[in-house]
Amino acid sequence: MIIQNASLGKESWFGCGGNADQLFRPANADELAEFLKNHDGEITVLGGLANTIIRDGGIRGVTIQLGKEFSGIKVLGDYIEAGAGALNGSVAAAAVKAGIGGLEFLSGIPGCVGGALRMNAGAYGTEVKDVLTGVHVVTRQGEIKKLVPEQLHMTYRHTDPPKGVIFTGAIFKGRREDYETVKARMNEIKIKRNETQPIREKTGGSTFANPSGELKAWQVVQKVGGHELKIGGAQMSPMHSNFMINTGDATAADLENLGDEIRRRAKEQLGINLRWEINIVGER
Repeated sequence: MIIQNASLGKESWFGCGGNADQLFRPANADELAEFLKNHDGEITVLGGLANTIIRDGGIRGVTIQLGKEFSGIKVLGDYIEAGAGALNGSVAAAAVKAGIGGLEFLSGIPGCVGGALRMNAGAYGTEVKDVLTGVHVVTRQGEIKKLVPEQLHMTYRHTDPPKGVIFTGAIFKGRREDYETVKARMNEIKIKRNETQPIREKTGGSTFANPSGELKAWQVVQKVGGHELKIGGAQMSPMHSNFMINTGDATAADLENLGDEIRRRAKEQLGINLRWEINIVGER
């Protein structure tokens, strides 16, 4: 079933933005494949809307959103198989419960597996590509396939899969460890996040990818005065200057304009090209 004029912006973690003209939430990979076989128009693919700004003008064409129907998690020996709609934190928790180490970093990544795959997300020194052994996809032509990581060309905060594929699931490789040891590391990450990130605000996680060179993104933001800048209801968090927040009445335009102004200053003042780590979709 296709939902008309779906208010996706309000459902995003930022809590603002426009609607999707048409929204399709498939029940499984087969239904997604069948839909793609019979639809050759414009599509936009979204997941849990964590690291996403949906512009105020909304999204044209059909938006495909993989949600709870794709949130299954299975433990297979030292491997975890998870649907694209599974929360990264839930995958990490399942690994800890099973005594599988090496996947705790996922608990520090907002959103779902699909988004983490799409941007090769990382936290606390580990990236998705470091633990990924395979992905399930549906092609634009409606073919259900399994790909290996080498076909995704994953680099720092970037994934370049075959054109048009939609991630429906992933297989991660961990290592057998003592449950208490893995649990302790997970708790350390939780404590660190609570102390350093605005997880209770309307935010989207890290705003900019770290540039090449010595400076981290948060240091660049501070050096150009971005941590003191506010546009409409958008500002960088006082707790972490690389986290953008909606203070209550921000529009999607406020968020994007704030980010673009910081990027402009970084280029003009420091010669640094800050790259958005947040996905921006739709029309202004």
